[in-house]
Amino acid sequence: MSVLCCFYAQRGASSTRISSWLIQHLVLCVFVMAVARGQVRYSIPEEMMKGSLVGNIVQDLGLDVQRLKFGRARIFTEDSREYIGLNVDKGTLVVKERIDREELCAQVSPCSLHFQIILENPLELDRIDVEILDINDHAPSFMNKEIIFQISESALSGARYSIDSANDPDVGLNSLQTYKLDPNDHFVLKTLSHTDGTKYVEMVLQTPLDREKQEEYNLILTAFDGGTPQKTGTVKINVIVLDANDNAPVFSQSVYTALVAENAPVGSLVLKISATDADQGTNKHMSYSFSQISKSILNSFSIESTNGDITVIAPLDFEKSKKYELNVVATDNGGLTDTAKVMVEITDVNDNAPVINVISFSNPLPENSAPETVIAMLNVKDLDSGKNGQVRCLINPSLPFRIRQSSSNFYSLITDQLLDREKISEYNITITAIDEGSPSFTTNKTLILKLSDVNDNAPSYTAYVMENNSPGVSVLSVKAHDKDSGNNARISYFVEDILVNGISASTFISVNAESGEIVAVRSFDYEQTKEFNIRVKAQDGGNPPLSSNVSVKIIIQDKNDNAPQVLYPVQSGASVVAEIVPRSADVGYLVTKVVAVDVDSGQNAWLSYKLQKATDRALFEVGLQNGEIRTVRQVTDKDAVKQRLTVVVEDNGQPSRSATVNVNVAVADSFPEVLSEFTDFTHDKDYNDNLTFYLVLALAVVSFLFIVSIIAILSVKCYRWRRERMFYKSGANLPVIPYYPPLYADVGGTGTLQHVYNYEVCRTTDSRKSDLKYVRPCSDIIISLDSSGTQTLTHAQREKLNIEESFDQVSSSE
Repeated sequence: MSVLCCFYAQRGASSTRISSWLIQHLVLCVFVMAVARGQVRYSIPEEMMKGSLVGNIVQDLGLDVQRLKFGRARIFTEDSREYIGLNVDKGTLVVKERIDREELCAQVSPCSLHFQIILENPLELDRIDVEILDINDHAPSFMNKEIIFQISESALSGARYSIDSANDPDVGLNSLQTYKLDPNDHFVLKTLSHTDGTKYVEMVLQTPLDREKQEEYNLILTAFDGGTPQKTGTVKINVIVLDANDNAPVFSQSVYTALVAENAPVGSLVLKISATDADQGTNKHMSYSFSQISKSILNSFSIESTNGDITVIAPLDFEKSKKYELNVVATDNGGLTDTAKVMVEITDVNDNAPVINVISFSNPLPENSAPETVIAMLNVKDLDSGKNGQVRCLINPSLPFRIRQSSSNFYSLITDQLLDREKISEYNITITAIDEGSPSFTTNKTLILKLSDVNDNAPSYTAYVMENNSPGVSVLSVKAHDKDSGNNARISYFVEDILVNGISASTFISVNAESGEIVAVRSFDYEQTKEFNIRVKAQDGGNPPLSSNVSVKIIIQDKNDNAPQVLYPVQSGASVVAEIVPRSADVGYLVTKVVAVDVDSGQNAWLSYKLQKATDRALFEVGLQNGEIRTVRQVTDKDAVKQRLTVVVEDNGQPSRSATVNVNVAVADSFPEVLSEFTDFTHDKDYNDNLTFYLVLALAVVSFLFIVSIIAILSVKCYRWRRERMFYKSGANLPVIPYYPPLYADVGGTGTLQHVYNYEVCRTTDSRKSDLKYVRPCSDIIISLDSSGTQTLTHAQREKLNIEESFDQVSSSE
């Protein structure tokens, strides 16, 4: 404790003046010497959690817990922050605030906290020292993330390059210990120390660099501390190798060869030479020039100093000089050079193109010309000699013509196959003459050949009929002419009996024999028959008759008469098919795809898909063109498991037709959940409502028919009962009306009946038990006599009388 007092005394002595606070501290020092009792020292690691135990002050100072309580024990520290707290109830020291050794002491070691525990009644003061031990809670770190060095490739081995040292706030073994460089093919590390003991490193060049091999090196410098576990810090070292002029230009070839035509124009490029320099920057720039050449070469050729282009600067003559030898030099900015030779050969050129002369040309040409017919005679010549004067003649091989050589320089253009003016009426025939020169010359000559018509096609008609037409609708009318007169000019029209799709043509159409009007016999269906051909025959009334026929092509036009058909999902009332969507499905999740077809064609078969109704419209959408059902938003847990969508598939016809399909969707993550929720989907509400409606309707119809049948039976019974009463009241005194059949007398007038008898009988509803046969009379009015033989009865009156008699006979038989 005397040391502490002396410390304060020294501080006061070293000050420039004596103040009141120094006197106060001296008094306090004397007081402390009187009441001080002991000193305790603890060691704890930094970064301990709040409330962690530092030491048991009661045991270590020999105090009693009650003494702490009644003595109003407290901690006194000179700093404003209290890192250590006193638990009076337990008599222990605990961590009150997080302790960072690096923040508290920096690099000073050891690092300690000094404070006093003060007790009253009697007054006691105990000194407590808590040493804060360092833990390896910091890794070495470099000030910069990347270090760049620019080193010339001419740098010598042993060159040093200083690197800023890494920083580690920890102390002792936990502080920075070693460095490592990776890779270290060209460099090694040398670790040095400053006067204060901190370590730094230098990078030493071990082997020379070559920029042409590698322009840049990427190294990693790693700093290691000595803690457990060991921590590291890294920095990227980028070494850029600067170029030195240590490479001479090099030509790509030692000898260049060029061919130049004798008629090459002035300024033509003969050859482009190039050299490369492995150096960089200005050391890479070079110039080209001629070396040791004659004056004639300098007058004929020049070289561009920057790019090495050798050009012609004067006309060349193959007969004067056939070959030139040029020496070329490439020099860089450092004076390093390389040489090469350029061999220029002058070639004789094909400077004349072939000439085509048309001697004769047959135009127009009849379309019925036979193959091998000569169309044109040609003369082809070339003013050059040798191969340059040899000529070949060609035409497009796809044309129905070919070239045939008649003799030297003479060619014939002939037909190669039959022609048809109705398909192609005009041909552009390009004749190409190519000589054998190098490079060859080509001359083209185009002949326009027209075909004259030959009467080789019968007339034909084309008619258009909209499907679902009414039978009897007029399709079109045909008309034939005959120059004869009378019956010889009276024309009748017939449909020839040919098969259309395996069926007779007469079942499709008919023709009016007099007018030639063609009408449809049946209603056409575009989906079954799109078009068919028939032949109409026109025949005159002469003897023998003359005839002609014409082809009629009938094209059925599509009508939007078919609604779309949904292929998937299949609608079945027997079971429920549901698409499962997991609750984790994102926006745009593909639920299913509605697949539909329309057997119509064209725009009548263009389908669009729309969502008509849904359990949750904000959750799903349907692709307008592809029918894909996707989620619009994220599926949530609040969404119902059972989702029902109604999709309308509509075609693009006028008027449009549509079909609907119901899609069941289950929003669930497991199959049992789907099964439990969809057990009541088997009998859908709409399905049950429709079924109930049809059942009630069927019951009503059956009941109505039953009541009508009862009324009909009762009416018949009442009618029969009335007839019986009328019969009995009349006393059976009805007049007898004889009926004489048409064949009453024979032809011979003998008064005997023929073997054929006609009877007319009316029967009741149960007359099927009788053996009588009913035969209708042949005429509508039959002459009969009444009971007196003087009155004529009409057939209707006779039928009425016969009916009454039949009822009477049946009643009496019963």
